[in-house]
Amino acid sequence: MRFVHLIVVAALVCAAAYVYKSKFEVTLQAEQVAKQRAEIRRERDAVAALRAQWAQLDNPDRILGLSQRHLQLKPIQPTQFDQIDRLPERPANAPFNADPIGALNENVEPDFPTGSIRAPARPAAR
Repeated sequence: MRFVHLIVVAALVCAAAYVYKSKFEVTLQAEQVAKQRAEIRRERDAVAALRAQWAQLDNPDRILGLSQRHLQLKPIQPTQFDQIDRLPERPANAPFNADPIGALNENVEPDFPTGSIRAPARPAAR
């Protein structure tokens, strides 16, 4: 009977050690979660502060004041605009290309496929 009592006591000690170990791990993880939450809270506060600072820097009235103080800009006068029919004619020797992007594509090698052109099918080896 004493042998059974010793086994039961040993099982209880092992169970207590396992419960203590589990409790310790859970406590450690709870502390890590609390630290992560505090870090997230600090990061959110930092983001909010940066957004407030950006809103202050991006204020149109502030930018207008800075541009007036540091740039020598003058308001646009209505006399600066003209009618299209009053524009000077294009010089006769000026190069004219109706499709400047198409002219760039003319220099592309035909064997160099792009995303919109499928590569030519190669004949099957026999």
